[in-house]
Amino acid sequence: MTRLPSTWGVRPAYARGVRALVETVSVDGVLVRLRTMAPAGRRRDALAPTIVLVHGIGMSHRSFARSQRVLSRSHRTIAVDLPGFGGLPPVGRRLEVHELADVVMWAVRSRGVHECVLVGQSMGSQVVVAAALHHPDAVVSVVLVGPVVDDRHRSLPWLAAALGRDGLVEDARMNVVLLTDYFRSLRQYVRQLTPMLRYPMLDAVAALRVPVLVVRGSRDPISRSAWAGRLTRAARDGTLVELYGGHHVQEHQPGPFAELVDEFRQARSLEATR
Repeated sequence: MTRLPSTWGVRPAYARGVRALVETVSVDGVLVRLRTMAPAGRRRDALAPTIVLVHGIGMSHRSFARSQRVLSRSHRTIAVDLPGFGGLPPVGRRLEVHELADVVMWAVRSRGVHECVLVGQSMGSQVVVAAALHHPDAVVSVVLVGPVVDDRHRSLPWLAAALGRDGLVEDARMNVVLLTDYFRSLRQYVRQLTPMLRYPMLDAVAALRVPVLVVRGSRDPISRSAWAGRLTRAARDGTLVELYGGHHVQEHQPGPFAELVDEFRQARSLEATR
């Protein structure tokens, strides 16, 4: 995908009932939606990195709804709807992980983001890793929540079975989000399965030059403990934390998750000044 800044299009609108700014941006004709929340309505912040939240396959910004609200009490946050997801029109073709990463970074940079902490959940973890590799000047650290795909279980039947088991762990609200988001993004979902399955996550994490925090739910059947451990050890500066919950642990434990992200960011910022 070629970057063409002249094709940016922004349609601002305030989400009803919440302190958020919702903007749809076009990158070379591919639409991405940004949902910005910040303390006191702060839309630009040069004091601290912006926290960018990237959802998994089939999902939308709603998979970070609770955790973004908590994080935005002290940080500027941007939750992303990837192309073809969250009610955005399907792209008409599959997008490789590095293409999704470029779209995300160009979109948030158009909103004045120069430094960011990237938080990706499930397939979104692949996107943020690729973004950190392709845009090292703008990414200070990455947080991988329920990262995929375990290279020892790289098959659709295994993932489908694990997803079904996770439905028994998630709460009712999260299962409703899962079903409704999957339904409205089905065409792009099918296209993105192959890029997700073949992305070399272990090698990509090993190539990162930024700190990596891996977060998994203790009951997550998709991103299992052994895989999370191998991924953490592959990183040059990796940390693994488990919170009680399933694959979407960031929504099951939004308060502890937000505290964890903030502690990780502060610790790494302090180390960088030494």
